[in-house]
Amino acid sequence: MNHWNPILYENRNLVPASTDPKYYLTDDLADHAISWVRKVKSIAPDRPYFLYVAPGATHAPHHVSKEWIDKFKGQFDMGWDAYREQAFERQKKLGVIPANAKLTPRPASLPAWSSLNAEQKRLYAHMMEVFAAYGAECDQQMGRIVDAVKQLPDADNTIFIYIAGDNGSSAEGGIEGSLNENLFFNGFAEKWQDNIKAIDDLGGPKYFNHFPSAWAWAMDAPFQWTKQVASHFGGTRNPMIIDWPARIKDKGGLRSQFLHVIDIVPTLYEVIGITPPQELNGVPQKPIEGISFAYTFDKDSVNAKGRRQTQYFEIGVNRGIYHDGWMASALSFAPWNPNRTGFDIDKQKWELYNIDEDFTQANDLAQKYPEKLRQLEDQWWAEAAKYNVLPLDWRATERFNGELMGRPSLAGHRKTFTYYSGQIGLVNEAAPPVLNKSWSVTADVQIPDNGAEGMIVTHGGIEGGYGLYVRDGKLSFVYNYLARNLYTFTDQTALPKGKVQIKVNFDYKGAAGEIGKGASVTVMVNGTKVASGDIPQTVPAQFTLGEGLDVGMDVGSPIDFTYKMPFKFTGGIDKVTFDLK
Repeated sequence: MNHWNPILYENRNLVPASTDPKYYLTDDLADHAISWVRKVKSIAPDRPYFLYVAPGATHAPHHVSKEWIDKFKGQFDMGWDAYREQAFERQKKLGVIPANAKLTPRPASLPAWSSLNAEQKRLYAHMMEVFAAYGAECDQQMGRIVDAVKQLPDADNTIFIYIAGDNGSSAEGGIEGSLNENLFFNGFAEKWQDNIKAIDDLGGPKYFNHFPSAWAWAMDAPFQWTKQVASHFGGTRNPMIIDWPARIKDKGGLRSQFLHVIDIVPTLYEVIGITPPQELNGVPQKPIEGISFAYTFDKDSVNAKGRRQTQYFEIGVNRGIYHDGWMASALSFAPWNPNRTGFDIDKQKWELYNIDEDFTQANDLAQKYPEKLRQLEDQWWAEAAKYNVLPLDWRATERFNGELMGRPSLAGHRKTFTYYSGQIGLVNEAAPPVLNKSWSVTADVQIPDNGAEGMIVTHGGIEGGYGLYVRDGKLSFVYNYLARNLYTFTDQTALPKGKVQIKVNFDYKGAAGEIGKGASVTVMVNGTKVASGDIPQTVPAQFTLGEGLDVGMDVGSPIDFTYKMPFKFTGGIDKVTFDLK
């Protein structure tokens, strides 16, 4: 989520954009959480409450203030290889990894820090400074929430569960880092030569930035790989901290039993004394799949045998299975490769690790124990069938486009969509699916005698999309091609007064089934062509990760930076109609 211009909902209502020029999402979430928990505790002090806080950090975009970034200046100049070694030594010193753990090597597809030139090092070190600042600011705000809760009555009998991480660290920034993560999700890589031009603005509102994949790998020390690689612990394993002074007396104690996030619910049910319903509102409920780990809360449980015997993993056919201290892992694609073709699952290579002896998956035993490996591979298929993992799908960018995938949506199979002023924040999958086809949008508007300004209709924002607006009395249609290029088509004369019909024809040049091809644009006012031109490439998979369709104003981030948000249209809008061809 964009941290400077987020699209937020509370219950079913779109939250108005803040007027605070220093607004920042993480701080707002913390303020909201503290306010809410104080209210419920004041209103019903004897009633239990459940507070769940999921900050955006450190998911992309890496947004944070310059003041925080400056705190980390120069701290990552040593590069990812040296940093990873330093982190490994700190982990051992703290005792959070076993003393005999081995540091796994860098994947061959990631560059050595020493192979980079001086400008690459300058850019990538700064991208890491931004990431560190982003995470540190989030730590501070989460600490505010913890402190506020601990000041409430009965704090000693409050259970805190804190999970640090979003799977592993994310590698979607690609080999050379990213100014717009949405490029990755549309199947495009970026070049450091372009990105370094924006080095002074990273973290700010102009970019949806992300650090290089090799920094993600370094952040996942001591494990192999990164987020999206569900086959290895670098893509799945996170630290979890539990605090409950009334019950847990082993303060600062460490536990190493194998757990999964689905074990949290049954643990809470057990310690709170809840029996989950077998039926809810007449609907039979699926059985709880997790296993309580409340037994680990006792002091004498340090060496207790773990109760979770088996757990499968899968993302994009990166597959893994844990069973009784062993882990079988099968890698399909590195996460910095969004284009996945020619994959043959029958040729996927499996690796085998004894987790009880090899914490970091450093020693592949596949050749030594082929029968064990085959047993786990067969067990993976059984678990996959049991938990609805099949059929397997290794596509990447295509899966972000609901229309390409045939997913149901509120847009349905309609060819015509009509909206009215005030329709804002309509999410991607409910908006007109205009990608990879010809379409038109017609706006029936009213222009006052003193003229009008503002957004008529837009979809997307800084990551990509389009906008039809009036600025300085002149009509413009802007197509944002994934923040790489802005194509602007402007009427050089002022709009006439009174009732005006504006129409944009978007004629796609690709054949049926072809994605991301070029298009011709024609802008008309009252039937007369006022601007036209060509767009060499169009967005293939999705305009944006979080911003939808707006009529009459622009919520979220701007389609370009020529106007100030929310850029509300000062004329009248009777209706806006899309026709898909």
